[in-house]
Amino acid sequence: MSKSLARVRQALLDAGLPDTCMDAGEARTAEQAAAACGCEIDQIVKSIIFVGVESGEVRLFLTAGGNRVDTAKASALAGESLARADGTQVRAATGFAIGGVSPLGHLSPTPTWIDPRLMNFAMVWAAAGTPRHVFSIAPAMLMSLSHATVADFIE
Repeated sequence: MSKSLARVRQALLDAGLPDTCMDAGEARTAEQAAAACGCEIDQIVKSIIFVGVESGEVRLFLTAGGNRVDTAKASALAGESLARADGTQVRAATGFAIGGVSPLGHLSPTPTWIDPRLMNFAMVWAAAGTPRHVFSIAPAMLMSLSHATVADFIE
């Protein structure tokens, strides 16, 4: 088992939740993950990492699979201009590679916002630390565990 997957599993167990991690096959995109999980595309949680242009700090935006982050709205929430983080920045901040970034189990705390669309479902699925693994979780629990704030940052 990869260290990244183990970290997500441990985060779930530490929260008193069941280990719902599963091998979804190729799940690098929201479309692939939705097909593997048998759910709507908007039930897939995309973990989008931005970096502050001035501060260099990373920010996490959890969005529904069919939505896209509006950089101007995200920048307003962060209080500074944001740019998409590159693979090195993502791995350094989260411990995960792009395509498998989980909303849980980051190496360090990350300011996080969550798309209100995700709150419309009883269950959502998110990357579990690898491009092949996902886990299911109630959106309210995901919001609590990731210390996310519900906000409008969608195009």
